[in-house]
Amino acid sequence: MKNTRKLALPILCIVTLIGILASGCNTANGFGKDVQKAGEGIQDGTK
Repeated sequence: MKNTRKLALPILCIVTLIGILASGCNTANGFGKDVQKAGEGIQDGTK
């Protein structure tokens, strides 16, 4: 029983980390698109 608990914690941490990294990629992608649109708006405003 103790071996199962010792193994469960690292697995849980790894799964959580993968979930955070996967959602972070989507967030960074969306942020990049927002910055790009803002830059385009600034360029259009200076013309």
